[in-house]
Amino acid sequence: MAQFLTLLLRNRLAAAGGVLLTMVVLLALAVPVLPLQAPNVTDTANRFLTPLAEGHLLGTDHLGRDLLSRLLWGTRLSLAVGFAAAIFAAFFGAAIGIIAGYFGGRTDNLIMRAVDMLMAFPYILLALAIVAALGPGLGNALIAVAAVNVPFFARNIRGITVGLAHKEFVDAARLAGLGHTRIILTEILPNVLPVIVIAMSTTIGWMILETAGLSFLGLGSQPPQADLGSMLGEARSALITNPHTSVVPGAMILIIVMGINLLGDGVRDALDPRLRSGALTRPRPTTRVDRNGPVPEAERDGAILSLQNLHTQFHVKNRVYKAVGGVSLKVKPGECLGVIGESGSGKSVTALSIMGLVASPPGVITGGAVRYRGEDLVGAPYEALRRLRGDRVAYIFQDPLATLHPLYKVGDQLAEAIRVHHPIPKAQAWARAIALLKQVRIPNPESRAGSYPHEMSGGMRQRVGIAMALANDPDVIIADEPTTALDVTVQAQILSLLDDLRRDRGLAIVFITHDFGVVAQLCDRVAVMYAGRIVETGPTQAVLATPAHPYSARLIACVPELGAGRRRLEAIPGLPPAVDRLEAGCAFAPRCLKTRAECRAGEIALKGPANSPDTDREVRCLYPETAAVSERDMP
Repeated sequence: MAQFLTLLLRNRLAAAGGVLLTMVVLLALAVPVLPLQAPNVTDTANRFLTPLAEGHLLGTDHLGRDLLSRLLWGTRLSLAVGFAAAIFAAFFGAAIGIIAGYFGGRTDNLIMRAVDMLMAFPYILLALAIVAALGPGLGNALIAVAAVNVPFFARNIRGITVGLAHKEFVDAARLAGLGHTRIILTEILPNVLPVIVIAMSTTIGWMILETAGLSFLGLGSQPPQADLGSMLGEARSALITNPHTSVVPGAMILIIVMGINLLGDGVRDALDPRLRSGALTRPRPTTRVDRNGPVPEAERDGAILSLQNLHTQFHVKNRVYKAVGGVSLKVKPGECLGVIGESGSGKSVTALSIMGLVASPPGVITGGAVRYRGEDLVGAPYEALRRLRGDRVAYIFQDPLATLHPLYKVGDQLAEAIRVHHPIPKAQAWARAIALLKQVRIPNPESRAGSYPHEMSGGMRQRVGIAMALANDPDVIIADEPTTALDVTVQAQILSLLDDLRRDRGLAIVFITHDFGVVAQLCDRVAVMYAGRIVETGPTQAVLATPAHPYSARLIACVPELGAGRRRLEAIPGLPPAVDRLEAGCAFAPRCLKTRAECRAGEIALKGPANSPDTDREVRCLYPETAAVSERDMP
C-alpha cells in the first residue's frame, strides 16, 4: 500500500486530482454539521440574488433558495449516487465477466451474446428506457446508470478471465480438488481485482455525468430534493439573465469529474507495472543523449566500430539504473569480438546503444562515444542513423518473433529491408530474399518466403533474422545470441557461414552469447562483462585458457566439459548487483573469494595484468588470477 501511494503521489496531475476530490468529499461529508441555511426553504422576495449578497455567499435561485446550501447538499447526493452506481456496475459486471470467461463454451456464448445485445443500444437511450419503465426518481436513475455500465465491466473482465482460466495455477487448483466457487474466489478474483479497480477509477466520473444528465432531464432527483443535475435543469431558463445559477453547479461538476479522471489515470499507472515503468510510453526514434562530460577524441587504430567509455542509463521515476557504465570496445574489419557475461550484465543494452536503439524513455546515453569509421554516432541525426541501420550496421536480435512483423510474409519483410536502402525493382528484391533464405539453410525457400512468422519454427525464424541482417552486405553485424533457438547442426552451419563472410568480405562481427563453445569457435577476441562494465578482454584462446579476472575464471568453471573426466562443477555464489545501487570499488567484490578492503575503496581501472607478457589483455582487478596470491592473503 505504501508503494502504491508513493507511485500515485509522484504523478503530479494525479496528486492534484486527488487533492481536489478529497476536498470535495470532505466538504460533502461535513455538510450536516456546517452552519448552512435549509436547502429547500423558499424566499421569493430574495430570488436571483447575486453571489456575495448578504447572507447568501453564492446567491439564490429562482425561488430564493440559498445556492451554497443546495450546492453542498446536491454534491453530497451526486457523489453518493455516482459511487454507488460504480460499485453496483463493477460488482455485477465483474461477476458476469468472470463466470463467462471461466466456464467458457455455451455459458460464455449465451452470456456474452446478451451483453452484446445491451451494448447494441446507445447507452443514454437505454438509460432513458429503463427510467421510463421504472419511473422517475433518483433510485431508478441509479439503477439505470449502473445497468448501462454493466456490459463495459463484463467485457473487460471476461477478456482477462479467459486468459487466466487455462493457466497452470488454475489447473493445479482443479487437480487439488478445489470447487469452481473456491477457484474463482481464490485464484481468479485476486488476479482481476486490479483491473476492476482501474475500470472503476476511470468510470466513476462518467457515471456522475450520466446521473446528472438524467436529473437535468427531470428523470432523476425530484423537487424539492436537489442534486447537481437537477440544479442545472432548474437554472436553464435563467441562463442568460442570471448565469450564476447555472455556473455554480456546472463548476462543481467540472471539479468533481476532473478530479476523478486525473486520480483515475494515476491509479491506473500505479497499479499497472507496465505503465509505471514507462514501457508503454511511445519511444523516440533514437535514444535520448544527455552527455555529462566531454566527447572522447577519435583514435586511429584501424577499428571500423569503436565504443569509447560508453554510458547508458535507464531513468525510471527517481531511480537511475546504470546499465552500461563506461564500456570501451573496438572491432576491426574481418574480426569477430565475443561479448560474454551473465544475464543482466549489460551486453544487449551495449549492443542497442551503438545505433541508438535503446528505448527512450526511459533509456538515456549519458557519456562516451560510438564511432563507425571514425564518425561519432551518439547524438547523430535520426536520418543519418536510419541510413546506417540495417545497411552498414545490421543486427541479429535475440527474439525473432518480436522483431518480425506478424502480419507480413517473411519474403516481403526481407524484400522491404533491401528496398529501403537500395531502390531496386520488387521482383529483384524478392529474388534476393529467396537467395538469402537459401543461404541460411532454410529448406524450400521459394515456398517459405510466402509464410508468416507464426507459421515457422523458432529456429527458422532465427534464420530469417540472420538473413535479414545479411540482406544488404553490411560492414558490421551485431549478433545478440543469434544461435540460441537453433539445433546443433544448423548452429554449426550458421557459424560457418558467418565465419566465411567475415574472412571473404572483411565483415566485422560483435557476437553476444553465453555459449563458450561458440566463442572458442568463432571469436578472435573476447570481452567479459559484469554489472555494466568490461572486467576482462583479450584474445579468445588466452582468456579461455588462463582467465585473469576471478569472475571470468568462475564463469568458465561453471561450464561442464564432456569427456574430460570427473571435475567439480563450480557455481558462483550470490547474485549480480542491482545496477541502481552499485557500491564503490569492484562490483564483483561481494561474490569474490579474493576480496580485500582496497577492492571496495574506489575506482578500479581496466589495464594489463602485472608481469604479463601479453600486451593485448586487460583486466579490471587488483589481484588477478595470474598474480601470485599466498594463502595468508586469502580472506
